[in-house]
Amino acid sequence: MATQVNPNIKKKHFIGVPSPLGYVPGLGRGATGFTTRSDIGPARDATDVVDDRHAPPGKRTFAAAHAAQKAKNQEEEEEEEDLNDSNYDEFAGYGGSLFASGPYEKDDEEADAIYEAIDKRMDEKRKERREQREREEIMKYRQERPKIQQQFVDLKRKLSDVSDDMWNSIPEVGDARNKRQRNPRHEKLTPVPDTFLAKAAMSTGHVNALDPRQQHMGGFTTPYPGGMTPGVSTPWGAATEVDWRKIGEARNTLMDIKLNQVSDSVSGQTVVDPKGYLTDLQSMIPQYGGDISDVKKARLLLKSVRDTNPNHPPAWIASARLEEVTGKVQAARNIIMKGTEVCQKSEDVWLEAIRLQPTDIGRAVVTQAVRQISGSVRLWIKAAEIEEEMRAKKRIFRKALEHIPNSVRLWKAAVELEEPEDARIMLSRAVECCPQSVELWLALAKLETYENARKVLNKARENIPTDRQIWITAAKLEEAQKNNDNVNRIVDRALQSLRSNMVEINREQWIEDAEECEKAGSIITCQSIIRAVIGVGVEEEDRKHTWMEDAESSTTHGAIECARAIYAHALTVFPSKKSIWQRAAYFEKNHGTREQLEALLQRAVAHCPKAEVLWLMGAKSKWLAGDVPAARKILSLAFQANPNSEEIWLAAVKLESENNEDERARRLLAKARASAPTARVFMKSVKLEWVLKETEKAKDLIDEGLKHYSDFPKLWMMRGQILEQEGRTDAAREAYNQGLKKCPHSISLWLLLSQLEEKLCNITKARAILEKSRLKNPQCAELWLESVRLEWRASNRQIAQSLMARALQECPTAGRLWAEAIFMEARPQRKTKSVDALKRCEHDAHVLLAVARLFWSERKVNKSREWFNRAVKIDPDQGDAWAYFYKFETQHGTEEQQQEVKKRCNQAEPHHGELWCELSKDIKNWRTKTDELLPMVANNIKNMF
Repeated sequence: MATQVNPNIKKKHFIGVPSPLGYVPGLGRGATGFTTRSDIGPARDATDVVDDRHAPPGKRTFAAAHAAQKAKNQEEEEEEEDLNDSNYDEFAGYGGSLFASGPYEKDDEEADAIYEAIDKRMDEKRKERREQREREEIMKYRQERPKIQQQFVDLKRKLSDVSDDMWNSIPEVGDARNKRQRNPRHEKLTPVPDTFLAKAAMSTGHVNALDPRQQHMGGFTTPYPGGMTPGVSTPWGAATEVDWRKIGEARNTLMDIKLNQVSDSVSGQTVVDPKGYLTDLQSMIPQYGGDISDVKKARLLLKSVRDTNPNHPPAWIASARLEEVTGKVQAARNIIMKGTEVCQKSEDVWLEAIRLQPTDIGRAVVTQAVRQISGSVRLWIKAAEIEEEMRAKKRIFRKALEHIPNSVRLWKAAVELEEPEDARIMLSRAVECCPQSVELWLALAKLETYENARKVLNKARENIPTDRQIWITAAKLEEAQKNNDNVNRIVDRALQSLRSNMVEINREQWIEDAEECEKAGSIITCQSIIRAVIGVGVEEEDRKHTWMEDAESSTTHGAIECARAIYAHALTVFPSKKSIWQRAAYFEKNHGTREQLEALLQRAVAHCPKAEVLWLMGAKSKWLAGDVPAARKILSLAFQANPNSEEIWLAAVKLESENNEDERARRLLAKARASAPTARVFMKSVKLEWVLKETEKAKDLIDEGLKHYSDFPKLWMMRGQILEQEGRTDAAREAYNQGLKKCPHSISLWLLLSQLEEKLCNITKARAILEKSRLKNPQCAELWLESVRLEWRASNRQIAQSLMARALQECPTAGRLWAEAIFMEARPQRKTKSVDALKRCEHDAHVLLAVARLFWSERKVNKSREWFNRAVKIDPDQGDAWAYFYKFETQHGTEEQQQEVKKRCNQAEPHHGELWCELSKDIKNWRTKTDELLPMVANNIKNMF
């Protein structure tokens, strides 16, 4: 009957698949594989390895056993590779190379040199990081696994604080070994207290009966001493009395005798100092804190290096220094002296030996060293350093120069020890031995007279025609003799000679030399060098820009004369450039005298008569000097050159009004309105009449000006302020509203109208005006700030905070808003807010001022002064910063610091700032100068924080 196969049973995946290579069925159960002829084929090559993997060990063929033994021997040879130096090849390494049989050509040598240079370069690049990482790992390892010696160093040092009494009270250690065997637990004895013995001694009488109350316990009424038998009477009165105090004194006396015997030697000198013992412990600080095992390894390694290559000087030096670091100085000296015997021609080994030896022995060592290496400059200099007497030093240097006459270093060291006359003689010989040393030639020229110095410098130029310092020194020499014409000639000849000798003229180096000449006081030489080299290598279209950068760089370096010479040369090349004249004028204003500034401005207006700012600077200089007629003369000349210039008209008016010439100022303004009418001319006319309390004339001039310039917001502002001053608030409101219709983008008009409504207690109306202004002028920080302050003054703190958040979203880089937001926060949050402000507005004067005030509130005086300086430096036109700075110095600074702030403020002449303009634009202070206005604004500051 046929067997039916169930179709649902899945066939195994390995059925019908060929077995893998080397598979032996049943091998895991102890079966042994075998090989048939069908597996190995009909025949074998002689070189084929016999496949007897499955044969029993004793039945393997001889060839297989031989091959296995040969492979085993080869592995052992590879493991036991000969690492002797005789088996080492510089290029192939140990045991040869695959390509050792081939020829080693020039290309191979160059390739190896390139690879070696690359490896060396890469190793140098990673050296610092690798050493830093190793140091960190060593420090971490020592912190995690400190030695016992390091753990108890601090405790040893604390022994210096132990007093004599504490030291004497330390108990004897005794012999703790076999404690249990010597004192078993069952034999432990408890000492009898002294009170018990004293009571027993005081007892008299006989005990011969038991206490009836204790008979059942078998005890005596009176306690008996240990060792007595109950029932035996004892005569206590016959006992001897013991004086325990005397016994203690005797014990102390005996201990003192023993200590004296131990502490004193036979000769009577103290061997152990009880008082200084603890002090000596403090000095016993280990010199080396490393691991002793590392020292032993290093010592063994260095010894191996010395034995392998005894002529290697660094090995001897490293060995000596290892011993020196570990505190074995004598061993270090012995090693290095042995090194001098082996490496007699090594300069470094001798220097190390001299360093390690004491001074008296060092002299003998250095004598031996210079005998071995008489041509070593370092050894001769070391020999001179060891000597203390000046005569001995000179003698050594002269002896050295006999052996090494061409050493510049020895000549310089020898000359420094001589007097000027002897130094001149030595330098004369030095330049003969070392004719290529510029320093020796120049030193000799300084010591010679003028005529001899010229000859010396001429000889130096003949020997060294490619050095510029010789020419510069010659120019300085001529300037010292007042031969200024020769200076320019020498500098020109220097450039020609150097070019003819194929020397590149580097203008940066020559400018640096000019700056050095200025520091040395050779001004003519400095200017001659600048004129000669300032145009070298500069393209024609880049000359102006490059020269201005050079002038600023020299000014930064403090070389004022170099910068002045650069400006002078630039003005000769570009005489009609207004910007260069203006830069030069500002330079003279900051770094020159008034006479130099006025002379420059006279030349400037002659070349640029249409430059109004130059005329105004000249007139202002004369005015500040108190020469008002000269200022008027300059302005009159300026009128002729610029007849319709608004700036010149207004400058003339300011000159007259500041000098109380009101009528002359009125006439000038009338002429200006007739010949050159502008909105600013009308504004100045209105202001003059206003400050002179001629309000009716002022209003008439406003009406006349508004007919022509109705879009000029300052005229509307002045009308509203005059009406507000007269108490006509409705008319002032109307004036502001009319002005806003004509000038809807005037921020000041919106602010004035809002403040007017706030004064009249119309908070809602003021709020509405500010909201309307923000719609007309989006992203305006001033309007947002006023809205926040309005709510803050109205005690709506939450509304003010929300408005400030919206303002910072709309104007994220507005420094005014951030400065206000800092002080709206509570004190703990102000510092965090200031950090956010600095991230957004790092270079804003308002934020810097707010940070300075914040440090001031925390009484951090030095930091506050630093931030005040940063604020006034980044924006010197900000008057509020100067006022806060001055008030800060009045509280925390000296009189000199206060005057310094006032002086710097007067030079800056600030015109902006909320608090500053509040007083400076007040009609009452219209003639107040800057130095007078600064204390007024500072005193007006009430709520600083």
